[in-house]
Amino acid sequence: MAKTALVLRTRSDMEIYMKTTKFALGAAALALTLSGCSAPGPGSGPSADSEESAAAQPGSAEALLADLDLGDEDVTEVIDRLDRLPVEERPADLMASVQPDELVLTDGQREATMALPEGRSYVSIAPFVDATHDCFYHSLTTCLGEMSGEDVDVVITDSATGETVVDESTTTFDNGFVGFWVPSDVTGTIEVTAAGKTGATEFSTRSDGPTCVTDLKLK
Repeated sequence: MAKTALVLRTRSDMEIYMKTTKFALGAAALALTLSGCSAPGPGSGPSADSEESAAAQPGSAEALLADLDLGDEDVTEVIDRLDRLPVEERPADLMASVQPDELVLTDGQREATMALPEGRSYVSIAPFVDATHDCFYHSLTTCLGEMSGEDVDVVITDSATGETVVDESTTTFDNGFVGFWVPSDVTGTIEVTAAGKTGATEFSTRSDGPTCVTDLKLK
């Protein structure tokens, strides 16, 4: 039986609320609200989220995944494929929200959930220089960061053990983000270097932590 959740709210007004807003999807259809990140404007601070409500239909998960040509892929492949998708090729009617323990997809009529691998969490990072936006749960099909196609060096460290869990040179996706699979239930720091600028921020992969990191400013 699929689950539904209120997802992708801004930190400023929804962080506490997100800790307690998972619901079981019963026999009757329940409303699923998915708020997508919007593109940052020049010199802007947090931008307004666009919202889309739909009644999710039980028993339609398999059909939804099949229609998206995702039926034969596991959750890590689905997340990687959607996050790397060129912005112009994003499906207009699909919302895909990465939550701490599952991926939630909806096309406005149907909902599908896919459990994340046990002990692993996905963290998506959008470093910025001039403009950013608030984000909590990363939306694979609507979030846009400032730095698209930029070479970056990323180091992610577990603060409890001092272990470096990611040390990689890579390129941000077309959506301005770069994503990594890291251990669940840890806290630590993310450091990104690009074009001679460096920035750092804290992260958490605990059950109440965000999957979307948009506060890492490069200086």
